[in-house]
Amino acid sequence: MKIFFSVGEPSGDLHGANLIAELRERRPRCQFVGLGGPRMAAAGCELLQDMTEFAVMGLLPALRKLPQFLSLLKRAKLYLKTERPAAVVLIDFPGFNWHIAKAAKALGIPVFYYGLPQVWAWATWRVKKVQKYVDHALVKLPFEEQWFRERSCNATYVGHPYFDELRTRTLDADFLREQQADSRRLVTILPGSRRQEVRDNLPTLLKAAELVRAQVPGVRFAIASYNEQQAELAREQIALLNLPIEVSVDRTPELIQAATVCLACSGSVSLELLYHAKPTIILYKVSWAMYQVVLSLMSARYITLVNLLATDRLLMTDRRPYDRHAPADADALFPEYPTYQDKSRDIAAHAVEWLTDEPARQALIERLIALREQVAVGGASARAAEYIMGQLDAVLPTLAKPHFLVPVAAGTNRT
Repeated sequence: MKIFFSVGEPSGDLHGANLIAELRERRPRCQFVGLGGPRMAAAGCELLQDMTEFAVMGLLPALRKLPQFLSLLKRAKLYLKTERPAAVVLIDFPGFNWHIAKAAKALGIPVFYYGLPQVWAWATWRVKKVQKYVDHALVKLPFEEQWFRERSCNATYVGHPYFDELRTRTLDADFLREQQADSRRLVTILPGSRRQEVRDNLPTLLKAAELVRAQVPGVRFAIASYNEQQAELAREQIALLNLPIEVSVDRTPELIQAATVCLACSGSVSLELLYHAKPTIILYKVSWAMYQVVLSLMSARYITLVNLLATDRLLMTDRRPYDRHAPADADALFPEYPTYQDKSRDIAAHAVEWLTDEPARQALIERLIALREQVAVGGASARAAEYIMGQLDAVLPTLAKPHFLVPVAAGTNRT
């Protein structure tokens, strides 16, 4: 049996690798091939293309890579047509993966979407693509199963695979001990996993850090970078400021665990921050034009997964952005600022409050722990693997007997 994967994000590469490991445990002879990243390759997936270079955000960066995307899509379609894998598994990366789903569906290949795009949050018309091209929607958030089923999609809740990784992750004890040996309170800055995110969000986060330092003596700062290239970009921006900040690569969990407060770019890292119960302010800065487009398409009240899990009011009732003084936003555990404006003062105000009012910080931590106990369950990768194999086993044809075997009549001597 051969299963084709199409994955285009760093987080998707992680989830794909964990799913492949679970599938291989159930079917050791199963083959995995497709589009992914280094973790999937290490898990045994034969990559037609390493998708690391294709992880872009925004319209213009995507348009610049359009010829590459079209060439890759052509290769993928040809592979599906000639090799006819038993199934296609898609993870995130909706712009590209809708085309893969459409091609697979046209060939009669079952399509499993593991962690669908948040079509309930914005551009809800995209649910029509799920209805048309996705046979099995394996959803990550508890409320998603009902939402998709109400719209005639075959959806099954399996849990969020990120919690699988968090539950099995081992921290660097020496590095963590070194961080915790410093008695000063730590503000950890998480500027995102993409270079463009770092470029767009880090300046505001650093400006907020300057404001915090001016109001809270004896606080220190650290940046958790996804790779060395992004760390160098961070160092270049720090050099323009009179602000001592440590920059570390591949130390995100340790710097989160050691932190008193975190400042973060929006993304799946919010689930890691929930897992560690760390008070956090979320920023996602875009251009004015992009902000207007996204705002016009948004249906969900919040952009941060933690806030969506915590609220009973999933859908947006107006276009008013998050307001830390508004009673309606009291259930948002992570103050969030999707914006095109400079929100450094708002971000700093939250951080200063938590750094100077320990009862308020502890009260928030207790709320985060309560939510974590509800949603941070493991086993998503195993449940997804069981579901996929169960579906494939149900549709695989039974092999006919070899032609040289003939029924033996009752009582006939076989000798």
